[in-house]
Amino acid sequence: MATESSEGEDEGKITGGNKHLVIEDDLREMGKKAAWSVSSCKPGNGISSLRDDNLDTYWQSDGAQPHLVNIQFQKKVKLQLVVLYVDFKLDESYTPSKISIRAGDGFHNLKEIKTMELVKPTGWVYLSLSGNDPR
Repeated sequence: MATESSEGEDEGKITGGNKHLVIEDDLREMGKKAAWSVSSCKPGNGISSLRDDNLDTYWQSDGAQPHLVNIQFQKKVKLQLVVLYVDFKLDESYTPSKISIRAGDGFHNLKEIKTMELVKPTGWVYLSLSGNDPR
């Protein structure tokens, strides 16, 4: 993922969430401008299930950890927020417990810019890359 972002590593914990996605009006969805790939997936649970806006479908990996979602933009972009929907009540052991956001000019020079530990998350999880909470 090519992005302009804050310098250094930022860590934190998120423990909640909800079913309603709340984003400020001045932000726009950038995922449609990116090429998406995953490290592995079970048949029928790939990128299309990850990106379809349906909370009943999901990506499910099918390989050794770490499980990766790669998002690549053709030109440099400044991302302020990454939003994920997770549901520990449904997924339990399949729910991510740690998220690492990495950025760089190519796959081989990625630098970790944010890590988040997720504790039994249910609902939308907001990962701010700008230091501002959008809610």
